[in-house]
Amino acid sequence: MDKELEEVNKFYNIVVEFIANYSFQILGALIIIIIGVFVSRYVQKLVLRVMINNKIDETLSAFVANFVRFLVVAIMVILALGKLGISIAPFIAALGAISLTAGLALQGSVSNFAAGIVLVLTKPFKIGDTITVNDVYGEVEDIKLSYTILRNEDGEQITIPNKYMIGDVLVNSFSYRVVEGSVGVAYDSDVEKAISTIKDVVLSQKDVNSENEPIVGVEKFNESSVDIAYRYWVPTKSFFKTQYDVNIKVLKALNSADITIPFPQREIRVLGEDSVSK
Repeated sequence: MDKELEEVNKFYNIVVEFIANYSFQILGALIIIIIGVFVSRYVQKLVLRVMINNKIDETLSAFVANFVRFLVVAIMVILALGKLGISIAPFIAALGAISLTAGLALQGSVSNFAAGIVLVLTKPFKIGDTITVNDVYGEVEDIKLSYTILRNEDGEQITIPNKYMIGDVLVNSFSYRVVEGSVGVAYDSDVEKAISTIKDVVLSQKDVNSENEPIVGVEKFNESSVDIAYRYWVPTKSFFKTQYDVNIKVLKALNSADITIPFPQREIRVLGEDSVSK
């Protein structure tokens, strides 16, 4: 029991001696850290306000403001460690090694993050636009620093890493997508009448964009038909629905106008015995 009390007494003496010798350094370090926390908050709000007032993207502004706050706190912690007489050189070396390892392990994430900053600065598209990239299309729902979220007509959420948005072909059709269709009519049909009939059908559809006039015309000449192509713009969210509605109405309208839609035909001749013998 006496031995245990002696150990406790030694520990108490060491703590008291440490506090007596380093109390001012500890107090100074705590004050530096507390000041750093308050200053970092003020600097964060100041940077955020300045960037937003200069019409810089909110996502990028928030990121820069948070990064500046982190730097301020880190500097204050380093000053506090110096106040305690602790050498910060080993910490800096360890931080450098950790940063290098993390950078190598997270190359893909870093590239996505860098691409996100480029997207925010260049703004090739905005929320609500319809984009097509890597054969994937959808309406832009959200833009993050590392990825972009799209929503297609089926309600599916598509997440695309931002590195695919930079250095690749990106099509921005804004709020609409173009629908392409074609139908073949017989050579003896009134082609001009067929063209006007199809155009009337397209224009009668309520979802078709009236600002961009539909294009209808002869596309090519096939063996048994004249192909008439038609192109028009519709909202992304009703792309397939409008396409299917227009196609069935085009078919009905051509039938009502007595315009023949031919199908491939082949003529087969059977040679008789006399023909074979010759």
